[in-house]
Amino acid sequence: MHLAHGLHLGYCTNVHRGETWEETWRALRDHTLRVKERVCPHGPYGIGLRLGAAAARELAEPANLTAFRHWLDANGCYVFTINGFPYGPFHGERVKEAVFRPDWSTPERLAYTNLLFDLLAELLPPGVPGSVSTLPGSHKTFGVGADELNAIFENLRLCREHIEKVATATGHDLHLGLEPEPLGLFETSGETLKFFGLYYDRHPQDRDFFRFIGLNYDTCHLAIEFEEPARALERITGAGIRLSKLHFSSALRLVPTPENLARLAGFDEPVYFHQVIASHGPSQPLRRFKDLPDALRFASGAAPAELGEEWRVHFHIPLHAEPGGDFGSTRDHLLGAMDWLARQPQKCAHIEMETYTWEVLPAEMRSGDVADQVVREYEWTLAELGARGLAPV
Repeated sequence: MHLAHGLHLGYCTNVHRGETWEETWRALRDHTLRVKERVCPHGPYGIGLRLGAAAARELAEPANLTAFRHWLDANGCYVFTINGFPYGPFHGERVKEAVFRPDWSTPERLAYTNLLFDLLAELLPPGVPGSVSTLPGSHKTFGVGADELNAIFENLRLCREHIEKVATATGHDLHLGLEPEPLGLFETSGETLKFFGLYYDRHPQDRDFFRFIGLNYDTCHLAIEFEEPARALERITGAGIRLSKLHFSSALRLVPTPENLARLAGFDEPVYFHQVIASHGPSQPLRRFKDLPDALRFASGAAPAELGEEWRVHFHIPLHAEPGGDFGSTRDHLLGAMDWLARQPQKCAHIEMETYTWEVLPAEMRSGDVADQVVREYEWTLAELGARGLAPV
């Protein structure tokens, strides 16, 4: 939907199952339209579309693309951003490290992302900027060496050329946002600056790079890193990196007491990565665990002093609902990012709510069915944005 200062808000449809185009479109008809009727019945309604590689190829067929454009117009909807992080299946089976494959060292990732921009350019309304979000290059456990890093930078350069070509041909403002994630190739604001700095070391002549390639800032991910939102956002944008999109999301936080660790075991599920970062205090290094089972195994044999003062867990929880008990959330980071955006709304035009974990949430944290949950997230988000002068227009 349209917000003040030219901002656009939507929720990411990766919360719904759908790997083929027909499955994806069915989810839009069955769920997204129900949400629109309750939160934006009369105005233009922005969709954050998740398209896997199979669905993207099918949507690219002219008949499918034409039919979808007609459907969007008939229902008062528009696509302004696409989630291009998960290439393959994203629900109902093990995703975990597979969500980072193929990574940016491969031609498959480049071809897929280029196709997403081709599709987005066909779907965007005039005057609306378009973004695609993607993984942060690769994953730290994939053994990225000099050859792989060179391939990543070369594919990003080729993608940047493709985006510019499509943008020039269509007149759209198009941009790709790489998304830092715990244990991604870059995960913190400092590693973000280093990654893009290394790109410029190899391509010093590419001065327009940041016009088309930037960052998707996920408030869950940077909160897990124990970063302060205004400082991180200023550090990134102050370096000239374009803020392509803000993901509004929230994660678990807890003190690692025996009682809390016993409850945390209930969040261990086999589909998604749930990286854990433990803090031992402001002057101590953070301890990182690849996944929640690794952290729980460590805790089972560790002395209390080894567990640290606070754990933050990459498990997206509803924006509107605190987890309860002795568990907290990283909502403060999300609110801090809202405060920052309200002071300088020209820095980022795209906001996407992303709580994709509906199917694996503990039952007590679900709000009705999935459409009910998304509506409640909209209600909370719109109230907080409105209080900061970023209400719908």
